[in-house]
Amino acid sequence: MSFQDFNFLGKKVLLRCDLNVPLDDQGNILDDFRLQRALPTIFFLRKAGAIIILLSHLGEPQGIKNKRKRKKQLTLKPIGQRLSELLREKVLFSKKNKGRSVRRLIQKMKPGEILLLENLRFDQGEEQNSLKFAQQLARLGDVFVNEAFSVCHRAHASVAALPQALPCLVGPELFKEFNFLSQILQKPPRPLVVIIGGNKTQSKLKVIKRFLDLADYLLLAGESANLVLAAKGLWPSHPLLPAEDMAMLQDIKLTDPKIYLPLDVLVSSEPNGGGIIRQTGPAGARRDEDIFDIGPETISVYQEIIGQAQTVFWAGPVGLFEVKAFSHGTRAIASAIAQSQAQLKLAGGGETVAALRKFNLTDDFSFISTGGGAMLSFLAGEKLPGLEALGLL
Repeated sequence: MSFQDFNFLGKKVLLRCDLNVPLDDQGNILDDFRLQRALPTIFFLRKAGAIIILLSHLGEPQGIKNKRKRKKQLTLKPIGQRLSELLREKVLFSKKNKGRSVRRLIQKMKPGEILLLENLRFDQGEEQNSLKFAQQLARLGDVFVNEAFSVCHRAHASVAALPQALPCLVGPELFKEFNFLSQILQKPPRPLVVIIGGNKTQSKLKVIKRFLDLADYLLLAGESANLVLAAKGLWPSHPLLPAEDMAMLQDIKLTDPKIYLPLDVLVSSEPNGGGIIRQTGPAGARRDEDIFDIGPETISVYQEIIGQAQTVFWAGPVGLFEVKAFSHGTRAIASAIAQSQAQLKLAGGGETVAALRKFNLTDDFSFISTGGGAMLSFLAGEKLPGLEALGLL
């Protein structure tokens, strides 16, 4: 049965969202985009008379050894407070995510009320994909809805095991994301232009390899471009490449005419782009300099190609956009996509979303994926445990 056809009246719904938002050192939310993406589904369930129990993780608690510090830094309590503001309705909060006390709290809830459980990753069973932990969660509800595509590449209890312990449904936002990304891989309107920037080169190189068969143009920037430039001898001063990256590059036909690399770049010898900034060709970058943005000639070439596209997919900023001096390339590429006549305009990943929100261009895209890692894994052709558990793969 589909999400829209299910009768939620009076049902206790475990809604797995991704409320893993960036926080500052004081625990203040820096960007609530992921919270806003969860709102339509929560509104739908509330109107349908469901009792809504929100599940999510936040950060990587197991990396913080001090238990008190871990709970203080990564509690979901401020997330619940922000959700209350966005929903204009009180969101209840439970300091625990399982057990008798939580069940008693849920039993007192009325249809339309919302409860947020504490960070799932406070329990080791979450990341261990423990069926026991999944069963403990399942006792809290009648039906499970996965609305967190961004964690579907994780074999975690609330993603992969919970659908085995409870009737499950595909959330509408997850289904939309699955369909948009599938369209890129199957029958995208052509030409298909793919822009890959940012960091996380391991996952990006896998996507580059896949899109060499699928895309019409592959525009590279950021660390992925830097690696290819170095491998082709076009950035001779680049440090030695990691062995894993070199092995992956050997599987990619670097001479493929679909691949476009930066012709000019902005460089600086200071960390984080401080100090004197030079515009040069990649080969002109000195050993003490790093690349922080693409230059005007590269921008012009990339803009022209984007202008021809009928489908555009963009993952990763093309420069250090957080610093004004190196924001021009990312702004120009984002604006070129926004202004293009392409039928399908997709973007994804945390930094890409942050850039689009900074430049106020999110409304000019067909769809924006909140899930960087999951999105890249899906596009690289990897199996996602969360989607397999829902029967989508």
